[in-house]
Amino acid sequence: MNKNLINFIVKKYLKFDKKNPFISISAILAFIGVAIGVMVLILSMAIMNGTAKEFEKKLFTMNYPLTIYSKSTNSVTEDLLLELESNFKDLKFSPFISTQAIVQNANNMSGGMIFGVVPEKEAQINPIFKEAYSDFEFNKFDIITGIGISDKLLLTKDSKLTLYFTELNPAGFSLMPKMKRFDYLSSFSSGLSAYDKAYMYTTIEALQTLLQKDVGVYDGIHVHSDDAFVDIEKLRTFLEDKRVGVVGWWQQNGNFFAAMKMEKTALFIVLMLIILVASLNIISSLLMTVMSRRKEIALLLSMGASSKEIKSIFLRVGMAIGFGGIILGIMLGFIGYFLLDTFDIVTLPADVYGSAKLPLDLAISDFISIIIGSIIIVLFSSYYPASRATKIDVIDVLRNE
Repeated sequence: MNKNLINFIVKKYLKFDKKNPFISISAILAFIGVAIGVMVLILSMAIMNGTAKEFEKKLFTMNYPLTIYSKSTNSVTEDLLLELESNFKDLKFSPFISTQAIVQNANNMSGGMIFGVVPEKEAQINPIFKEAYSDFEFNKFDIITGIGISDKLLLTKDSKLTLYFTELNPAGFSLMPKMKRFDYLSSFSSGLSAYDKAYMYTTIEALQTLLQKDVGVYDGIHVHSDDAFVDIEKLRTFLEDKRVGVVGWWQQNGNFFAAMKMEKTALFIVLMLIILVASLNIISSLLMTVMSRRKEIALLLSMGASSKEIKSIFLRVGMAIGFGGIILGIMLGFIGYFLLDTFDIVTLPADVYGSAKLPLDLAISDFISIIIGSIIIVLFSSYYPASRATKIDVIDVLRNE
């Protein structure tokens, strides 16, 4: 192949054609369209990944990476906790008791879930609880609430709360709900209103007393793990004959993350159509170039140029337009990423999304998928016009043109 000839003609065809400006305009539109498509894909995938990781981080805080639960009565005990701490020194464990309760302050009432925890152990795995608890001495009937509860009940320092539990006490000929006065200490803010309006924490001894549970018997154990997917299998093997089970955060919130993954895939496909539509301009531009250069192509073929060289010329023209658009799109995408990540161009309601800052995180796998998908579309868009260029009847074109 004559590379010098191919490069010379490619450069000529890429220049603005003043005789047929529509061909060049179509090529420019294709170039811009591919660039915009790649840029939008990069930013969209970064936002989707960032949003998923932000929610995952919040769910880690309040739902915990792993949770050990009881399969039978009194199977989660202090002895099991000590055994776990002895065998899994790289993990952190926090036992808990939980129940639903109604909380009242004056005439204001709210409902939620109350957890009895060991404050020191809970603070090691729950930074939100640690921040609310660190400045106080946590006594037996003290309580920490979500900020949504404290705002609704108008709680202030030294407020007294009455909690009504679902367990009932016999009272003469009737049953009365079990109730207890708690001392309000402080509130936490997780960034997710669903938790802030429902979760409360007290000591594990308080709930053991109120719910009449044996000392050293728990509802479950929260586990902090840096690699939950690996550690869950280790724990399952260790716990298989102990009448307890272990569940991961992704199983507790499987539908939510499955929906986000499906949404991300659908968005990727829809936005890839932007590049596909832009590539149609590459096809039309190259086909118009072939039609307008029929005489030149016929002359090249008659002078000894091979069909492979002609195909290579138009392939390179299409690839120059498409790959140029991809490169520009990558540059614009990362510039947009930097601006959105550095400056508060877009702000979000924190109570809805868990963060006021637009979360961004572009995964390498997504970036590679964008590049590979774009390249495949550009190659297919360039191949058809290039193959049509070799189908010209040299004798017929030279006779008539």
